[in-house]
Amino acid sequence: MTIPIVYREELREYDFGPGHPFRGDRYDVFPKYLRQKLVEGKDYRFIEAEPASNDDLRLICRQDYIDFCRDFYRAANLGLDYAGDFARFISPDNIPRGRPGKVEEAARLIIGQVKLAADLVVAGESPKVVVLGGGLHHAKADYGEGFCIYNDVAFCARYLRQVHGLDRVLILDTDAHAGNGTAEYFYEDPSVLLIDLHQDPRTLYPGTGFAHQIGTGEGRGFTINVPMPLFSGEEAYRLVFDEIVRPVAEEFGPQVIIRNGGSDPHAADELTNLGLCVKGFRMLGEQVREIAEICDGREIDLIASGYTQRVLPPAWLALICGLTGIDVEIEEPETLTDWLVDRSPEAIDIVIQTVKNHLRDYWQCLSDK
Repeated sequence: MTIPIVYREELREYDFGPGHPFRGDRYDVFPKYLRQKLVEGKDYRFIEAEPASNDDLRLICRQDYIDFCRDFYRAANLGLDYAGDFARFISPDNIPRGRPGKVEEAARLIIGQVKLAADLVVAGESPKVVVLGGGLHHAKADYGEGFCIYNDVAFCARYLRQVHGLDRVLILDTDAHAGNGTAEYFYEDPSVLLIDLHQDPRTLYPGTGFAHQIGTGEGRGFTINVPMPLFSGEEAYRLVFDEIVRPVAEEFGPQVIIRNGGSDPHAADELTNLGLCVKGFRMLGEQVREIAEICDGREIDLIASGYTQRVLPPAWLALICGLTGIDVEIEEPETLTDWLVDRSPEAIDIVIQTVKNHLRDYWQCLSDK
């Protein structure tokens, strides 16, 4: 299949400046790598979207937060001082360094991209769409953190629900960090099922995403957190898909799947401590492709994260190839061979059982009855 990839060069403006972990050059590096490995027009095609309007942003954000982000990041890009209330609206890790890019404008573009992807999938123009730059899952309605300004994952789900009228949306978050912002949006909402696989929150930002955090009110049971043990590798992830993700997805019966997450579960990522190798990312994509058969293959894939540049391109491409079934050789960076060992085979069994214990009353497939 020829996979549509939503991308514009302006994504490089999502750049928090020199010395910050999140730089915009990833949106130059990956397209160059993609062109080297796959055939444009045959394996994939780039499509462009327009930035989100204020009306779009208000689907997920308060207006005072939108105003702050617009004015603050514009001043930062111009090298100007801004006398706004930083602590009210953003965390320290969202404050850019030096001369950043046009971050807020690029954040609007990312929202516009997932909007286009949702339209294409629902209209049947393509069952699967990949969005480069997507997956900013820490942002909240009135607060930006974790390098995230506007939460495109939440926007995509709400847009599918409120504009396209879908009843059941599955968000599968495979980023190494828990999607605390996304969880906050849907914690009481049974129409959006969030399954979040992430590094044990006792060891990594944002410090949320424990197995007992399962939603509240009518949404109780519709947030599923799977805290992966340190150094979890391919087999651990495969067990989680077999024991939790696939059976719950089949019972829920989503109409569309949204997956978000980039390369930061890789063993050599500079900010995390998980154990996937490049072929493990292909496995993640394959798992999502198979699960999406539940909803006639309809899936929106959001890719942005990763903090070791030599790992990011092959891991992102492995995700896309697994998702689409494209068969191409993708090399593991040679410097990482000593890391490619799953050091927690027994620990994942304990995690899986703990998750099931918290959710057995809400999902028949997780019950021993």
